[in-house]
Amino acid sequence: MEKNVVNLEKLTGEQREVAELVGIENYRKLVDNFGGSCVYISKSDTIFQRERDDEIKRDFNGGNYRELAKKYNLSENRIRAILRPKKLF
Repeated sequence: MEKNVVNLEKLTGEQREVAELVGIENYRKLVDNFGGSCVYISKSDTIFQRERDDEIKRDFNGGNYRELAKKYNLSENRIRAILRPKKLF
């Protein structure tokens, strides 16, 4: 076994799970680029949330909160929060 080469035999726990999932070569790339950092991996539904919110904004006609809530399976309060202008400060 080479001394400073990352391989599956040297990994345990989550690190080994990641290497097995993405492959050892890609794991090495992750180590080279992000080693020592905290990296958050979004859930798949979060990735599409901005697209959904933009669609809700396009579909809004000034008063159709309930219709949008049903269409997107969200509460009316959540629809209102999405439509609320963002504060700059």
